[in-house]
Amino acid sequence: MRLLSHLPYKIGLWHYFFYDARRDMHWESEGKAGQSGPGRIDPPRSSAKQMVAVVTEIGEETMAQRVVGALRDEIITMALKPGDVISESDIAARYGVSRQPVREAFIRLAQLGLLLIRPKRATVVKKISPDGVRQSRFIRESIEVEIVRRVAAQPGAEAQGELEALLGEQEEASLADDHRRFHELDELFHRTLARLAGVEYAWQLIDDHKMQLDRVRYLTLGVSSSQRAIAEHRGIIAAVVAADPLAAEAAMRSHLARAEVLLAQTIADFPEYFEAG
Repeated sequence: MRLLSHLPYKIGLWHYFFYDARRDMHWESEGKAGQSGPGRIDPPRSSAKQMVAVVTEIGEETMAQRVVGALRDEIITMALKPGDVISESDIAARYGVSRQPVREAFIRLAQLGLLLIRPKRATVVKKISPDGVRQSRFIRESIEVEIVRRVAAQPGAEAQGELEALLGEQEEASLADDHRRFHELDELFHRTLARLAGVEYAWQLIDDHKMQLDRVRYLTLGVSSSQRAIAEHRGIIAAVVAADPLAAEAAMRSHLARAEVLLAQTIADFPEYFEAG
């Protein structure tokens, strides 16, 4: 997997810069220095050097965000495995960016518990924390139970159609044994519930805290596991369509409680991927 090309983005930024420069020249042609009176036109105060600084800052910030997203995806999908060594220079070369946004991305991923940055030593992909998985599940369940209760209380005409359409796509991905696609659709199912509840920002909070859990989920995405998830999703939809908040809550709790089973399974199957204790 590679990042989307950043060249068009940079071209867009430079187009903005040169447009601003042309505008400055237009100001200078319309007004003269020292001109007074109601017809006076003052040129903009920003200098080309200031504009370049702003453009550079925006570009590096956006690149850092893209690198964070790309590396996070590689870590969750086990393209980068726990214990793998990575370097700023290698990642910068792979994604075609400077080292500065990569350095910022490493810091952010370390804050999220996915990388271990060791001064003057190699940066490594952190092993999965069993305690982190349990805390991720606690945060997710606390928020998602309230989300599904709200949707079931007032499901709206579009809820059933949207959710069942996603379920159909999940079936296709499961039968094709397309783990990546199924994972994306699973995420979309839960994010759609948050949107239908009118609290899509709540999903962002969940997303920021469930990465350890996601690594475990991805390791267990076989056909049997995905079919079970689909059946559980179908139960959630049934409760929502029936406008039964209590049944929806019970279905969601049962669905998310699988995390403990999956954690025990992956620790047994891949002990080298987990932190000791």
